[in-house]
Amino acid sequence: MRIGALARETGVSPRLLRYYEEQGLLRPVRLANGYREYAGSDVVTVSHIRALLAAGLPTAVIAQVLHCVHDEGGRPTPSACPGMVEHLERERARIAEAMARLGTERQALDTLLAAIPGRGDRRGTAGREQPAGA
Repeated sequence: MRIGALARETGVSPRLLRYYEEQGLLRPVRLANGYREYAGSDVVTVSHIRALLAAGLPTAVIAQVLHCVHDEGGRPTPSACPGMVEHLERERARIAEAMARLGTERQALDTLLAAIPGRGDRRGTAGREQPAGA
């Protein structure tokens, strides 16, 4: 299938699919005319890439562990192949550290906001959780 068909099938833009190829995550066959030809299995591969990206893994790590992911009941499932557990645990620790740092930063902002004269007990949005992207 051509890149446009893969894009429609996966909901991922052709530009992003080319990026995945640059990162070594997809390996389409190049036809004599230069067009990319993707296999039907690349639809599943793109699904796996998207799941690993959603878990916070950088593409360099995904390139190392993508072969360890298979489908189980229609969802990406990692196997315990060499390096997979270590990569996932390292990324989890990195995210936990970032969350802790953000919590500290939020507390510092709350303290600054509370110290503003005339603000009283109003916390505004500082004390409420904001939805992602807000």
